Amino acid sequence: MLHRFTLRALGLLGLAAALPACQPAEKPVVRATADARFEKFKTGFIKSLWVEDPGFAASVGYHKYDSLLVIPDSLQRRRAAAFGARNLKALATFPLDSLAPGNQIDHHLLANYLRASRWQDDTLRSWQWNPAAYNLGASVGDLLNGRHFRLERRLRNISDQLARAPEYYNAAKNNLRRPTREHTLLAIKQNAGGLAVLGPLADSVRRSGLSAHEKEVFADRLATARLAIERYVAFLKTDVLEAGHFRSFRIGKALFDRKFAYEIQSRYPADEVYRQALAHKTELLRDMGRRAARLFPKYLPGQPAPADTLQLVRAVIDQLTRKHAPRDGFVDAVKRQIPVLVAFVNDHKLLTQDPSKPLVVRETPLYMRGSGAGASVSAPGPYDKGANTYYNVEPLPAAWTPAQAESYLREYNDYTLQILNIHEAIPGHYTQLVYANRSPSLVKSIFGNGAMIEGWAVYAERMMLEQGYGQNTDEMWLLWDKWNLRVTLNTVLDHAVQVDNISEKAAVAMLEREGFQEKAEAEGKWLRATLSQVQLSSYFSGYTEIYALRDELKRKRGKAFDLKTFHEQFLGYGSAPVRYIRELMLRK
Repeated sequence: MLHRFTLRALGLLGLAAALPACQPAEKPVVRATADARFEKFKTGFIKSLWVEDPGFAASVGYHKYDSLLVIPDSLQRRRAAAFGARNLKALATFPLDSLAPGNQIDHHLLANYLRASRWQDDTLRSWQWNPAAYNLGASVGDLLNGRHFRLERRLRNISDQLARAPEYYNAAKNNLRRPTREHTLLAIKQNAGGLAVLGPLADSVRRSGLSAHEKEVFADRLATARLAIERYVAFLKTDVLEAGHFRSFRIGKALFDRKFAYEIQSRYPADEVYRQALAHKTELLRDMGRRAARLFPKYLPGQPAPADTLQLVRAVIDQLTRKHAPRDGFVDAVKRQIPVLVAFVNDHKLLTQDPSKPLVVRETPLYMRGSGAGASVSAPGPYDKGANTYYNVEPLPAAWTPAQAESYLREYNDYTLQILNIHEAIPGHYTQLVYANRSPSLVKSIFGNGAMIEGWAVYAERMMLEQGYGQNTDEMWLLWDKWNLRVTLNTVLDHAVQVDNISEKAAVAMLEREGFQEKAEAEGKWLRATLSQVQLSSYFSGYTEIYALRDELKRKRGKAFDLKTFHEQFLGYGSAPVRYIRELMLRK
């Protein structure tokens, strides 16, 4: 069937080239034929990808292969390389100009995914230096908490994965070559969390409808898997940590620039986005100075205002951040704010929401903690649209001193917590991902662009305040400036850590002084910058491109521009890179 489509397309392309310029009528037929072929290719590619990477499949809600656990050994990497080469060759048979605009974007996304995958395995090679990449507990936890199958089927899938735990962790140990100390410590913490995930399994098995034989087999596999994880953790503690033969967590400019190009897919290179962030930092500090000058007499009456702008801003922020949730009420404070945001979006007609898609606020599962992200969203993929979206909020660690807890709570004060909830929930990540699952293109939903996803969440914060959320007070805007300064400094820090070799002391000092961050937040951001590369740049990059696109369309459409229409059109393209969404929206 594919061969017949190919022959027909080639024939029509040849005919169109031979016709005189006054007869363009055949071109839509050619495009329709090429698009039909491409749709068939996309469907086949995605189906075959799920066999190659069942973990990726499960993450987007496709659970046919949940029983499969891929062993991350050299054989698997050779299979992945062959898969990538085969599909890149197939993609080359579809000239971009033969496809409709939407399919041209899908072509870009698939090519980028395949090339990035090869580059990651062959050049970046994080499978050699990131022990935290291996964590069976994360997979088991997601399967156990899912609702896509009945409990018995989910337990059978988990049992099949547990059966291969020794192979999985042996491959992990064989892969590691001078890992980083930072990723080793994270791996120990997260795999310890994975062991905690295995605890509830026995109770789930006991109350399930599995046969007596299945329960016996499960118990044996569970004990074996637990032992495999414990041995991996012991290996990391003794053979890796005690040996002390580490590579640097910094990847350097060449790798950083290439990773940025693959992951961000911006119109601009990494260096230019870094320069834009530095310029934006200056703009934000100027605005913060003006607002702090107006607020100082209100919160510090009778006191002389500091001449130094940074000291002035800090003095006002120190007053505002005293309003925060209690230590044991942080998660509850998040829950209470969600209905308020839903009502504001509806009342101001900012976009259409779907009340049938549940948002569940929960404490971050143990196997997900330790990366430095205090809040996150776990959303169902396009195959599992009815499943819960989880808003993960990490409670304050019990081991924290009162001073550490107070520092964290002041960072996420009453004003900032509202901005965080806009970002993570409504109309930020949660809302965007609901729209992405509606996209008619599975490619745009599956191969989501992190800069677009994070950029939308940051854009949503500013847009909500522009529409009157927070009553347009200097207090709310000042702390949004501070929050947006954090996004901006994320890009600065990302580049400074991975390319410019900034020290921890200098980085934390920059975040505290120029970003007005609490010590706990600054130290957590340093940790995150050592564990990731490029991701911290995605927020600012995506946000600035979305905001620029909105301004561009406002100028183009004039009085016909409608904010709700813009939002729904933009989100309707799924999680595609902003640069490609821009191309499509400017054609309308």
